[in-house]
Amino acid sequence: MIKRRPSRFKRSTSGMAMTRVTAPAQPVVVSARGLSRAVGPTEEMLHPVAALAEFMATLPATACPAVFASRGVTIIENFAPYVFVGNRAVARWERGFRLHVSRGKLTSLKVAFGRPHDFGAGGRRAFFVLPTIWTGRAAGVRFEERGAWSVVLIRAGGAWRILGYGWGVTSLRVRPARRA
Repeated sequence: MIKRRPSRFKRSTSGMAMTRVTAPAQPVVVSARGLSRAVGPTEEMLHPVAALAEFMATLPATACPAVFASRGVTIIENFAPYVFVGNRAVARWERGFRLHVSRGKLTSLKVAFGRPHDFGAGGRRAFFVLPTIWTGRAAGVRFEERGAWSVVLIRAGGAWRILGYGWGVTSLRVRPARRA
């Protein structure tokens, strides 16, 4: 879950307020009350995305938390093979993400969320777009990757689960690391 904290990301380039998440020092909590003024995803709907982001930022040795639907998952990412679909989509995505992190020597990952928008819900499904900023180091060089998760959720077993998401990078800034 993602906790709203003051941040140097006060406004994104699109004018949206951003919420910064620092891992692993504190649990991640996304609050729909804190992030959305208009009708949008509830805290319960944001929970699986926040838990996934925490997993990605901390990358523990344990498996990905149970945030995905049990079947029918489709994930579109910016690392090979780019589309993860089928019975083992989540396992292949997790293996691919761990490889992406190790090959890119990604460290110190942090994530910040903007206000969810383009929300829609009907029956057991919901959709929203979540502006996101990832920061960290790649091979020792600082980076800031801005983009958005387009998320489809399904209500299953009394909880919202990620049925699919597409990640799209809208900008990438790389800065030399500061010397100590």
